[in-house]
Amino acid sequence: MTRLTALALPLIALALAPTAARADVVARAASPDGHITLTISLDGEGRPSYAVQRNGKPLIADSRLGFMFTDAPKIERNLTLADAKQASSDTNWTQPWGEWTRIRDHHNELKLVFREKGDLQREMDMTFRLFDDGVAFRYSLPDQANLHHANIAEELTQFAFAQGGTAWWKPAYEWNREEYLYNRTPLDAVGTAQTVMTVKLADGTHVALHEAALVDYAGMNLARAEGNTFRADLTPGAGAPKVSRDAGFSTPWRTIAVADDAASLYMNHMILNLNEPNKLGDVSWIKPGKFVGVWWNMIKGEWSWARGPKHGATTANVRRYIDFAAASGIPAVLVEGWNVGWDGNWFGNGKDMNFSQPTEDFDADGLAAYAKSKGVTLIGHHETGGSASHYDGQLDSAFKWAADHGEQVVKTGYVTDAGQIERVDADGAKHREWHEGQWMVNHYLRVVQTAAKYHVSIDSHEPVKDTGLRRTYPNWVAREGGRGMEYNAWVGGKNPPEHEANLVFTQLLGGPMDFTPGVLSLSGSEGSTIHSTIAKQLALYVVLYSPVVMAADTPENYAKYPGPFQFIKDVPTDWSDTRALNGEVGDYVTIARKAKGSDDWYLGAVGDEQARSSKVTLDFLDAGRSYTAQIYRDGPGADYRTEARHAIVIEKKPVKKGDVLAIDLAPGGGQAIRFVASGGKRKR
Repeated sequence: MTRLTALALPLIALALAPTAARADVVARAASPDGHITLTISLDGEGRPSYAVQRNGKPLIADSRLGFMFTDAPKIERNLTLADAKQASSDTNWTQPWGEWTRIRDHHNELKLVFREKGDLQREMDMTFRLFDDGVAFRYSLPDQANLHHANIAEELTQFAFAQGGTAWWKPAYEWNREEYLYNRTPLDAVGTAQTVMTVKLADGTHVALHEAALVDYAGMNLARAEGNTFRADLTPGAGAPKVSRDAGFSTPWRTIAVADDAASLYMNHMILNLNEPNKLGDVSWIKPGKFVGVWWNMIKGEWSWARGPKHGATTANVRRYIDFAAASGIPAVLVEGWNVGWDGNWFGNGKDMNFSQPTEDFDADGLAAYAKSKGVTLIGHHETGGSASHYDGQLDSAFKWAADHGEQVVKTGYVTDAGQIERVDADGAKHREWHEGQWMVNHYLRVVQTAAKYHVSIDSHEPVKDTGLRRTYPNWVAREGGRGMEYNAWVGGKNPPEHEANLVFTQLLGGPMDFTPGVLSLSGSEGSTIHSTIAKQLALYVVLYSPVVMAADTPENYAKYPGPFQFIKDVPTDWSDTRALNGEVGDYVTIARKAKGSDDWYLGAVGDEQARSSKVTLDFLDAGRSYTAQIYRDGPGADYRTEARHAIVIEKKPVKKGDVLAIDLAPGGGQAIRFVASGGKRKR
């Protein structure tokens, strides 16, 4: 039920006051619980700003608002507040898949109309939503006499932190797209950062800056202006304006998530709540699940995507993986390198890729039939090599081919350097685009929408960042967008042990990540070692959320570790409830999740390079019910730096609600637990 109120709403007070020489507060708002407050001010020159307070203390100091255009004066000065409206909403909605089945959307809203005093009389509308755990706002530019089309050079949006702190961030505009390790620096030492950027302020408050509902607009980065103040930095396009749109649109939401600690920050639902509801109708065809794949041997360099003696995607290899998946109860097999176009130098040049023509040694029809006979589906792979327009020309034929061959999910890829996406217009004009520029934002959505026509889900690699559009388009099930397991295959530059504890509180605040965990051999190319224990590889299935999850190692390696592999076979990928039990950014995290359609719970805990211990109370279990905890923990002497990385203890013990468990993590370690409810429903 939604409740709308009149201007007398007690929690939101407005003052349409004239501006003096100093900045005057012209509007106020508060979160439903009153702990977060917002003030809107106009200074003596008519410049608008916003500020956020929490528990009576400044959180975001006065921060500018406005736009710069390439072909018109900016909207930022000589403004007056022309109108203000407010409302309150408290609703619940159901996810078809996710970390929680039911999501509550409880917020207060403030809508403002700013109008220029000068000759142009242009209007800039602002909508603010205040939740108990954050603030979001967006601009709207209505169609009007002196603004029919907007060529936006830059937003003038600022985020001025009221105190210093520590920031976790990765750089924007570097060649390797989003695939960088997170820096940990003082807040005033950040460069230009991608979002999500997470901050622990001096008083311990945790804040995450991001955006929601990125549609037909350029992705937002954060450029430090001075001190602890950041400004929105829109990703460029091939032309001069960073965004070009007919007036009558709203921007993405700029989001400020707030919590007392890192674990509470993870429990924030604001990003999803700011997106529109499902536009696809019946989505019962979307199937979360695990998969194995013709992949890890290619990543290690033992097989190739290209045809030849090392070609991985052969009929014989894929049949073997189908047999393994069927025997293991794993529902799908990813196949990369199955199609024509991989021969030669395809990096940044995928114009030979054909997504409905298999190679001569890949029996597509026969394998589809064989997989179906085994109760397994194939996951397709569309690597564009960054040739996005070439892919655009094949979307319908490619997804029809995928659907005709029983593929419920397709993994897409855009492997080329940042700023080097190939775009070719209808008139033949050629351009180079950024992965998160406006043109590519639209391209990624075209792919998702076309796939939906054929009941195919999308797992995007080298993607645009996740801004919650999985609510609107639930077939956008996962994406990469960071340093995944593949970096652990390579001899140089492996992910450090702290990497996953960083991801949970940064990138994964935006949405699911296809990290491809489960390498139990702990071995990459040339026998190089992975900075993890076996128990940590298991814990990643719970800690790093994605509805489609790979068992990334090879069948031969899983055969060597049948005990740990049992957890990978058991753990589900779709959940009805999630609890972040503890954590510190980059240090450790413990997460518990309840399997959808089951009474069983699962727990995952990972740490960093240090040995770590914590205690968790099993308050999430059902009262009056007994459980068997199937525990997979680091064994004696386990350490990611030694051969003891393989040491693991697998044990069982009875537990119940309220019991306290010790979670002991080795250096580079983890712990995974399945809580099997007695007499309850189980789901694999």
